[in-house]
Parts: sequence; structure tokens; C-alpha cells
Amino acid sequence: MHSLSSLVRLGPAALKFFPAPGLKKSVALGRLTRGYHSGRGQSSVIGSSWTSPPQIAVSFTSPLCVFVPLSLHPFATLPGCRCLHSSPLYYAKKNKSKMPPKKQVKEDKVLLGRPSNNLKIGVVGLPNVGKSTFFNTITNSAAAAENYPFCTIDPEESRVSVPDSRFDWLCQHYKPASKVPAYLTVIDIAGLVKGAAGGEGLGNAFLSHVRAVDAIFHMVRAFDEADVVHVEGDVNPTRDMEIIHDELRLKDMEFLTKHIEQLGKTAARGGNKGSTADKAKKEELEVAKKVLEWIEGGNDVRKGDWTNKEVAVINSLLLLTAKPVIYLVNLSERDFIRKKNKYLIKIKEWVDKNNPGDQLIPFSGALESRLAGMDADAREAELKSVGTASSLPKIVVAGYQALQLIYYFTGGPDEVRAWTIRKLTKAPQAAGTIHSDFERGFIMAEVMKYTDLVEAGSEAAVKAAGKYHQKGKDYVVEDGDIIFFKFNVTASKK
Repeated sequence: MHSLSSLVRLGPAALKFFPAPGLKKSVALGRLTRGYHSGRGQSSVIGSSWTSPPQIAVSFTSPLCVFVPLSLHPFATLPGCRCLHSSPLYYAKKNKSKMPPKKQVKEDKVLLGRPSNNLKIGVVGLPNVGKSTFFNTITNSAAAAENYPFCTIDPEESRVSVPDSRFDWLCQHYKPASKVPAYLTVIDIAGLVKGAAGGEGLGNAFLSHVRAVDAIFHMVRAFDEADVVHVEGDVNPTRDMEIIHDELRLKDMEFLTKHIEQLGKTAARGGNKGSTADKAKKEELEVAKKVLEWIEGGNDVRKGDWTNKEVAVINSLLLLTAKPVIYLVNLSERDFIRKKNKYLIKIKEWVDKNNPGDQLIPFSGALESRLAGMDADAREAELKSVGTASSLPKIVVAGYQALQLIYYFTGGPDEVRAWTIRKLTKAPQAAGTIHSDFERGFIMAEVMKYTDLVEAGSEAAVKAAGKYHQKGKDYVVEDGDIIFFKFNVTASKK
């Protein structure tokens, strides 16, 4: 008998040339003498001689592969046949190397903070640094702003619209009956003092107010004024920043120490039962220990490199140092207008050293408070005369971004509206901010970019240019998208 020498692929057109009538799946038609797994199916050579084309028994659909002797190579020229390689071992290795890799499932990044689109930012700092004055000007409210410590005890809350030229343009374009911009919720929190983590100056109550917000405006005083009492006796911005930084860290350390102790007791009671709940508690305990060690090293939680599982645990703890921070430097009106201040360089150096990457925005509470009492035309004229601009729009936008919030637009003659969502939100969940039925019955999102609409001039022109896109459930909504959702809910919600 001839030795096997070559691998031939048999296509459907070649099968009719082989004497294997009544071929059935997984049925051998004679004495099995050779069999090889080809990777695309199993083919067996049957017969006692190679003097005629071999019969084939198959267990998978064509195309098939079979090994034949060199003397029978001419049959490889039949329709649908192709000689692949002379070595079965080579083919097996080659076939293995060509197998497609396993599909890698990309894990979505989990953001620090509450998974909500209704988030709040708190104004935090020492007493008498300008927190309530800032709060009043940014929200046009009237919170107490007196010259003595703790004039604010219960937190004040207000909403301020987020300025956006895109929203203004859409309103001019559609001329809607209703206009609803995005809003930032701001909370004025009473001043913290040194020792607040231990209860000084009603510190425990105030720190609980900080825990309830999702981001922090850290107000720093950088102006000298004898009439405004400083709780520490003199103006020293870097010292003041250290006090707030330390108090937030100390409170987190105190909380985590107690939490770890409680988790340890729970894990000990669970023993080695191995239930899902016991494993989850043990994993939470390990994460809490890791976070505590990080904070004890003088670091804020928000600056750590955490896995998604660790972030999920951290988010459940509502830690103070996990919240994003924007530093607001309160200058005198004179310093702000001339863009010079003796404290600014030291403040910037402190931020770069302790929390690199955090945003620092100078502003003047005195100037903003004076402008707040004017109408729009007078305010514009005053800013032009002194040669400066208000910092409030920049501060509001920065606060919105610090909360990891974005918004998409819906527009038409009835309403132009900005819908607030968190970054990395997918289309069905974004639709759910309008109504839960939109998410439950989501079909698609019809999306156009703001810049495309401005350039084309109309929705019809955007479609004609091929820039009106239909997106599915995996589409991650981008800031400023203009979206029309299609949905269908045929069954009642269970």
C-alpha cells in the first residue's frame, strides 16, 4: 500500500467523482485504515488499496480534506479539489495557528462617584473665605453671608444653569416654545476648622454635609481685609488648604478604620462557608484595607489607580477624598482686574505638589457680588470698562465637568432641551433620562453632531450630506449630540 503523502481539500463539486453512494453522516463504508482530523471536519480514507480513488466517510459538511498518495495527485485537479500540503503534521500545526483568537470582551471603565445624573457640588473651605458670597452670586440667591464664623450652619442648595453657546444657537435655530438648559446643583456648606474631624466647630455635622455631595469647590482666601475676620488669625492660603485637606483625610481614615473592624467581624462569623455573600465581604475588606493604606500615605482616594471592582467598593463608601476638587481662589477686585496676587504662585505650587491635575480658577467674590446687582447691559458695560470678564461661567462649566457629567440635546419647535447624563453612558440609558419606556423599548438613536447641523443649516441638509447616523444600543453618547430616539413598548412592564 502506498504511504500517505499529500492533503487535498475536496469541494462539493468533487464529491460526485468518488465511489461512495449512499454516503451518510458518521457512517463508515468499509474497513477503516487511515483517519485524520483536518480541523474543518473529520475525513477518513477507506479501502485496502490506493489503486483507485479512495472512498470517503464524513462526519461534517463539505468542504472536506483527505490525504492521498502522490500517484493519485492527478485527481486533485478535479473540480473543487486543491492540494494543500504534503505533511499532515504541518497542516495540523498550520491550521491551529490560523484559528481565530477568542473574542476579547472590553470591560467598560467604571467612574468614581455615584452612578447618577442628579449630582451635586458643595462649596467647602474655612469660615469667612467667601463661600456664601460666591454661592449668592453664582445662584442669584440670598444665603447668609455675614462677617463671623458659622453664619451658615444648615447647607443652602440652589440650581444654576450651565452656560453653553450650542444651546443658545439651537434655541435661535428652532425657536422653541420651551427652553430647558442643563443645570448644576450647588450647595453652600458651613466652614470647616482645624480639628473638625474630631468634632471641633460642629465639624462632624459639617463633614456629613460634605459626604452628601459628589464634588467639591474648595474655596481659598487670597485677599487681605482687616474687616473680614480670619479664623486662624491671618491670611495664609497654603496653610488653609492643608487644614481642609487633612481634615477630609482624617475623617476618611476614621470611617475606614471602623468599617474594616466591622467587616472583619462579619467575615469571621462567616468562617469558611464560601458563600457568595461571604466572598463579597472578604473582597470588600481587602479593598478597604488597601484604600486605608493609600490615605495613610497622605494621598487622596481620587488620585489612586483602582480596578473596576475596587471602584465599585469605593463608590459604596462615599469617601470624602474620592470626590473631585476644583480650587477657587478668592482675590480682591483690584488683584483680579490687574491679574496679580502675591499668594497665587504658592497656591499653584501647593496644588501641583499635592494634587497634580486639579483645576485652579481665580475669581473675585467682591467683583461678582457687585455685578450681581446690575442688569445684563450694565454688567456688560462695567466689565468692559474695567477690562475683565466674569469667572462664573467658567466655574459652572468646570463644576459640571468635574462631576463627569455631559448632556445631549433634543430639539424642535416645541422644545429645545439639554439632557444630563454621566460620561460613557450608552444610548438606551441616555434615552431613559427622558422616560423609562424609551430605555425599555429602545430601537435606535438617530444622531447628528452639532457642528454638522451648524455647517449644513438644517436637519434635511445633514441627512443629504450623509451625516445623520443611526446608532444601536452599544453607542456611547457624546457631549453635544443631537438625538432623536426611536422606541417601541408593546408589553406592559413586569
